[in-house]
Formats: sequence, structure tokens, C-alpha cells
Amino acid sequence: MGDLKNYLFTSESVSEGHPDKVSDRISDMVVDTYISGDPHSRVACETLTTTNKVVLAGEVRGPEIKNDDLIEKVRACIKDIGYDQEGFTWREATKIESHLHSQSADIAMGVDSSGNKDEGAGDQGIMFGYACNETEELMPAPIHYSHKILRLMAEDRKSGKLKNIEPDSKSQVTFEYVNGKPSKVKSVVISSQHSADINQLQVRDMLRPYLLKSIPENFLKTFNDDEFYVNPTGNFVIGGPDGDCGLTGRKIIVDTYGGAAPHGGGAFSGKDPTKVDRSAAYAARYIAKNIVASKIADKCLIQLAYAIGVSKPLSIYVNLFDNNLEKNNLVVRKIKENFDLSPRGIREMLDLNKPIYEKTSAYGHFGRAPESNGSFSWEKTDKTGIFSK
Repeated sequence: MGDLKNYLFTSESVSEGHPDKVSDRISDMVVDTYISGDPHSRVACETLTTTNKVVLAGEVRGPEIKNDDLIEKVRACIKDIGYDQEGFTWREATKIESHLHSQSADIAMGVDSSGNKDEGAGDQGIMFGYACNETEELMPAPIHYSHKILRLMAEDRKSGKLKNIEPDSKSQVTFEYVNGKPSKVKSVVISSQHSADINQLQVRDMLRPYLLKSIPENFLKTFNDDEFYVNPTGNFVIGGPDGDCGLTGRKIIVDTYGGAAPHGGGAFSGKDPTKVDRSAAYAARYIAKNIVASKIADKCLIQLAYAIGVSKPLSIYVNLFDNNLEKNNLVVRKIKENFDLSPRGIREMLDLNKPIYEKTSAYGHFGRAPESNGSFSWEKTDKTGIFSK
């Protein structure tokens, strides 16, 4: 973004019924199922969804789980999302195949701890964490409100309050930034699958309240209804995996910061927490959020880099966007002194060996409220004291 002060910035979100998100949900359910049986399970599960078919593939190490039980759980995911359509349903018409098999011994050897060798990272790679004070959740405004629109729609769709709207939806919010801060909403797009019983005008009237409910009034003062786009292509009756093939890990920008921060390239869903693609991205967000919550910076970007089989990060990069080198160096030092960023250290710090992942699979992994069962532990701001001193 350089030093641009006034600009437009847009982020999108997709609902839990989007084909790629159906795949993410199923893959994360598999992670939770194995971790429920053994907290130290290893899982790398990819899911493909298409017209009346779901295919699971990948490597696992953990408890014996019967194929039939896993397939029942896949159906439960599809039912909960809300699919019971001719081309994709939780019922028997949708064929489900599982091709999960045991983890490679070569990978296991590099990653496991043995003797006095600490457990290494499961892969090489770079992970980013970001936080900014544009919203209370310390998330960028465009992605935060894009998620909120779809989340509220899904709640009402599932409770029966929002009728004739089907599970597959997308949203996109464009903000005008003045002096580097979000000042107003410029345009909003909501596309949603709907039943054949309603027309586009009705869809527009049904979805407008979600825009108004999701975005604070002060951002909508000058908002023009001409800039509210609903199903711009027209009809959207065929959707979900029937309309489009879905794959795990294809919505990594939706999962993170909506493009407001760099991305290391690794997806989260379907991976157990020994995999740094997931756990180190959570740790980087945790640290960045605590830095911004401590009020020493308006925004913070962190990069961590790992090598397979090596436990400590090869590099830690911090940017506080204020050209204060002394403060930056101090923050890097405090991170090194106070946070164990080895794969095991991260899992212990954030208590990640729990079945907490299915819930992360839609509406973003970040900016969510930490829960008593341990989910979204990386959103806690319990380490601000380290940085505010």
C-alpha cells in the first residue's frame, strides 16, 4: 500500500455454503474427529465437492475411525450447512468416498521429537499475522463487515427467518480510506443463491437489511443505494457444489485479512496444529493483535519463517508502519524473550490440541471471539502487558 493516504480498498467473503467452504468445513471436521480421539493425531485432509459427490483424500495418523462413521459426519456437515437440493444433498443421493491413508514415515521422522531433539516444523514456509485498529476486533474493516453480512444471513436462514435464500452466498465491501483510516462505505455486493420462487427485486429487498445491520451507521451516512449490487449476473438458483466444484484451501484470503496483509500461501483447513501453515499463522495473529491492543501501534504485520524438521523460526519480521526503528527492534526482542514459536511451543501457548477447528472453516479464522472450549484462543489479548511497558 506504500504511503497512500486516500484510497479505495475492497475485500470479499464467501458463506459456509460456498463450494470451497463446504470442502473446508468437511476437512476441518475430519481434523476435529481425529483430535477428539487422540489430541496428538496428525491430519492432512483435502476434500473435493461437486454435483452429488464428496471425495476425501489425504494422510492421517491417529485413532482408528470407521469409514462409515466419517461418512455419517460428512452428511451431518452438509445437513447443517443447509444443502438438500437435487444436485447436492446430505441424503444418500450424494455419494461420499474417503481415500484417507497413513502418514508417510519420511515426513513423520522429520517432524517428530526424539531423544533431545525438539519436534520440528512439519514443512518449510512463511506465515503472516496482522492486526489493525480499524474495528474493535482489530481486523481490517472491509473483510470484517463482509463476513458479518454473510454470518447474519446464515443465522436467519437456518432459523427459518430468512426464507427462499439458499446456502451459497458471497459478499464484497469497498471502503473509502481517508488519511489511512476507513471513512465510509463506497459499495456493497451481495450475491446469493435463492429459490426459483422469488425474483431479483425480492432478493434485493430481503438482503438490504443485512447490509444495514452489519455496517455501523457512521460508515453509511453518504451510502447510495445505486452502489448496492445484488446478484449482478441475474438469476442464481443453481449454486453450491452443484454449480461449481469445491476444494479445500482455495479461500485463503477470505480466511485471513481480505488482502489487507500479505499471505504466505499455505491454507489452514484440514491440517492439524502441528502444521505451521496453520499454527504459526495463528501465533503471528496472536502476537500482532496483542501489539495493537497494547496501543503502541495502529497496525502491525508479523512474518515467521520455518524449515522442515527445524523447531525454531528461521526469521521473525515485524513492521509497525511508523518508521520507528528503535521501537521495532524492541518489539522483536520482546517477542523472542516471551513467546516460544517452535511448533510445540505454539500449540502449548494457544492450547491447540483440541477439536476446535470446524468452527473456523467459515467467516474467517481471525477477528472472532475466543470461546470457553478453547476455540479462537489466538484472539485473546492477554499479552498486551509485554508490549505496553
